[in-house]
Amino acid sequence: MPTSVPGSSATAAPSRLRASGFTLIELMVVVAIIAIATAGVSFAIRDSAAAQLDREAQRLSALFESARAQSRTSGVAVVWHPVDGGFRFDGLPDKALPDHWLSSGTYVQGGPAIVLGPEPIIGRQSVVIASTAVPQRSLRIETDGLRPFTVTEPTP
Repeated sequence: MPTSVPGSSATAAPSRLRASGFTLIELMVVVAIIAIATAGVSFAIRDSAAAQLDREAQRLSALFESARAQSRTSGVAVVWHPVDGGFRFDGLPDKALPDHWLSSGTYVQGGPAIVLGPEPIIGRQSVVIASTAVPQRSLRIETDGLRPFTVTEPTP
């Protein structure tokens, strides 16, 4: 029967205990994950004034196209007018389309009326909107009379 010799590996207790805790690499990975998640959340909830102006322009473009389609369908002329705090579509029933801006700081520069029909081809028309939150920026909603209204940056 084999006997064990004191100090041999068969009976020796572990000579090194493993230190508990996190390594530097593990901590750096966790910090990187938290940083990426924080950046993603901040971009997701960021709602800048420039983005609000973009939304207003896209919405107005869609409203123009909707009013244009309703005008052609009904055969009644529809004219869009800016008013204090919003706008008005003459020729459509009340509350057929919205009459206010999404943001209270949005306004029309110049204030032209836009004729939206009932003819299938309308003249070249445009309107420029801006925001008090971003006074240095404005957007133009325009059509050449044949194509749908589009949103562009105005040329200086």
